[in-house]
Amino acid sequence: MVRLGQRLHQKRLQRKQSLEEIAQVLKIKASFLAAIERGDYHKLPSPAYAQGFVRNYASYLGLSKAETTMLFKREFDEKRAMKVLPDSMVKTKEFPIKRLKIQQSVLLFIFFLLVVLGYLFFQYRAAFLPPSLTVTTPQNGSKTSQDVVVTGNADSNATVTINGEPVTVSSNGDFKKDITLFPGNTTISIKATNRFGKTSVTQRTINVQ
Repeated sequence: MVRLGQRLHQKRLQRKQSLEEIAQVLKIKASFLAAIERGDYHKLPSPAYAQGFVRNYASYLGLSKAETTMLFKREFDEKRAMKVLPDSMVKTKEFPIKRLKIQQSVLLFIFFLLVVLGYLFFQYRAAFLPPSLTVTTPQNGSKTSQDVVVTGNADSNATVTINGEPVTVSSNGDFKKDITLFPGNTTISIKATNRFGKTSVTQRTINVQ
């Protein structure tokens, strides 16, 4: 029984061409052409590549398409063919557009999800984080007179108290309050509370003279 590989081998010898010469023309590895001549189709990358390589090789050597197709189908059992390349690499080459669209969809979904989560966290961060609170004056451990000016900055929507007394907070979060203290070491407690009950407390211990 005449085999396709034998017919190709004979044709190539009649043309006095080497596998390397034909490989350069067809842009197919010489090792693949040698595998086709031996009938080792399982050494080709995939069934689709095997059929394409055989068709191009046979056409180059002048074999008819009908004869090539008949011999190839008779010899090649696609169900038993073993691939040299893994399925992941073959699928990447055969379906690049479909895979790219899936990747783009996944990335867009992740980006949209991150944007939504970021927006929700920004809107409701006060429910998880205590309000910011910075006390500018007086400095801890400083010596001062009985009349003390307490200044600082907090979240604009927070309620600020100094020693339990409420303080007006401006739209940009600044606050200021004049208080009178008794002589001696005194601790001033500044507290900021947001609408979710989260609090920040800062204390200043000063010496009143």
